[in-house]
Amino acid sequence: MILLRHGQSEFNLRFSETRKDPGIEDPRLTELGHAQAEQAAEALAGEGVTRIVASPYTRALQTAAPLARRLGLPVHVHSLVRERYAFACDVGTHRDTLATDWPEHDFAHLDTIWWPQETESTDSILSRARMFREEMRERPDWAHTVVVCHWGFILAMTGQSVMNGQWLRVDPCQPGPETVNWHHG
Repeated sequence: MILLRHGQSEFNLRFSETRKDPGIEDPRLTELGHAQAEQAAEALAGEGVTRIVASPYTRALQTAAPLARRLGLPVHVHSLVRERYAFACDVGTHRDTLATDWPEHDFAHLDTIWWPQETESTDSILSRARMFREEMRERPDWAHTVVVCHWGFILAMTGQSVMNGQWLRVDPCQPGPETVNWHHG
């Protein structure tokens, strides 16, 4: 499968300038973030993708949209691939608001408040990554799936840090990391 980190968000832009939480909840993509999403869609269009999974955060849904349009595929929203809850940007949008904003997606399976209410532990996100890895391992189409997710989730899945708009190929049959380093490189 391919783990694609969402494009640059308003939070990423401000945080990179100050290294302080700018207090932006569920941020949208910046102009650069939209360009990164379009570039990823163009690059991944020839990869035989048959399934797109995305986190419920707006930045992930916005990043998935160009690929979904290009390939004519639905986006399967999955909260397991959400970001590690640690900053204001990790406060999500209420399920009913998402359903109104994104009528082409199914959010009915999500809890109304689908994100945690306190900082998520390393054990918790590693556990989510293991659950997702096991779930994907059972899918016959895992090799043709793009998962639009987040820095922390990709780190928990692979032990690697990627920039906005970058992706990694992951074999869910291989074990993930036992621990992670939460410092941006």
